[in-house]
Amino acid sequence: MKILDKYLLKTFLGTFATVFVILFFVFILQTVWLFIADLAGKDLDFMMVVKFLAFAMPRIIPLVLPLSILLASIMSFGNLSEHYEFAAMKSSGISLQRAMRSLTIAITILSIIAFFFANNVIPYAEFKFINFRKNIAQAKPALAITEGQFSDVGMYNIKVNKKSGKNGNHLTGITIHQKSQNGDGSKTVIRATDGELVSNEGTNLLQLVLNDGNYYQDIVPKKYEERGKLPFAKSSFKKYRINIDLSQMNKVDTKDESVSNNNMLNVSDLKYTLDSLTKNRDAEIIAFSENSGTRIQTLNNNSPPVQTQKKPLLKNLLSVYNNEQKSKILNAASSSTQSNLYSIDATKTELDNKKKNINVHILSLNDKFVIVYACFLMFFIGAPLGAIIRKGGIGLPIVFAVLIFISFHFINTFGKRISQEDGLAPFLGSWMSSIILTPLALLLTYRATNDIGLINLDVLFTPIQKAFQKVYQKIIPSQNKE
Repeated sequence: MKILDKYLLKTFLGTFATVFVILFFVFILQTVWLFIADLAGKDLDFMMVVKFLAFAMPRIIPLVLPLSILLASIMSFGNLSEHYEFAAMKSSGISLQRAMRSLTIAITILSIIAFFFANNVIPYAEFKFINFRKNIAQAKPALAITEGQFSDVGMYNIKVNKKSGKNGNHLTGITIHQKSQNGDGSKTVIRATDGELVSNEGTNLLQLVLNDGNYYQDIVPKKYEERGKLPFAKSSFKKYRINIDLSQMNKVDTKDESVSNNNMLNVSDLKYTLDSLTKNRDAEIIAFSENSGTRIQTLNNNSPPVQTQKKPLLKNLLSVYNNEQKSKILNAASSSTQSNLYSIDATKTELDNKKKNINVHILSLNDKFVIVYACFLMFFIGAPLGAIIRKGGIGLPIVFAVLIFISFHFINTFGKRISQEDGLAPFLGSWMSSIILTPLALLLTYRATNDIGLINLDVLFTPIQKAFQKVYQKIIPSQNKE
């Protein structure tokens, strides 16, 4: 390896490492902010917080890595141009492509590592992250309840004066407000001297056992004039048990596979799952069409019999039936039509949801490869851009990097959202940002290679200057004549 390649690698990799650490720290703070409700005020020990953040960190890499490459490329090549090091290279016969050759190899290695990371580490971390949030209440169920204030836990608002015990499972001074289930505005209040939280690893239910308390419930009479009396029911108990759904406590929909499971799969798993989902949807379409034909055949069999004679077709087919038969036929036809419409709507909704689920998995499959191309794309945008603007440091390079990356991320998110709703092919949705920004990378590389500025201002100002000259030439002769 030549001295120049070593120098460029040292300059780029040093800048990249610094930028990556800073951006990673910023995105970690954003993650803490997003999940602050899961961490604050719940007596989590230090190791549980570390585990929570450790499982959330890998999902940040696909965002931080391309941005770090982009910013490091602009800063490194901008610094080289600012100090006329590129001018010295060009005077020695070294082109921009030759200077980028060793860094391109480094980006290739980095992209391969990024692919294996996205294909193996991120799915495992996502699986651990979701299960950690799901099971956090099973490990320490009292974490969902804070002393001295009402905590929203599923269908209940729970307040306790004091928590004690090894995991805070023993509660003292309990007040519970149960939310109305039927929407009639009724209120239920439960007060107990003490209680205990009990959970089992094999179930998603958390049991709250209350001791020595009272149960108050408002009764809403059906007659409006009796509601002014404010009737209520009161009862006392020695022991009362309440079952709470743990998935509601952790705000996690454990049954929504389209949101969680696709992020836990690698490339081979995604291909296998996509094949199964596609076959399942196709089989349901065939089954629905066959069932629709069966229902029509059943309707024909249940119709009143008519003597079959060779007669010309009538304009009014019902004219061959009597009034009673006409009524039966029309009722059967109306009922069958309504049933078919309901069945079609329900099946269409289900098929649409399955299609969206398939699209989400296709997007996840393409994302594994998009991150590889994004690393190259950001490098071939950042390196020539830095050589053109000739500015290093953290000022102007950050402005360009943020604008480019926001555009990339916005287009990527926009394409995915459209693809999920089946408004665009999932492949195009995943690669839309890369397809749009690739011409920019080619243009910047061409302009940097040929020493052309970022924007040729002469193209903009020359027509304006000529217009002013024509106006000036017309005004001057007229003034001379006067």
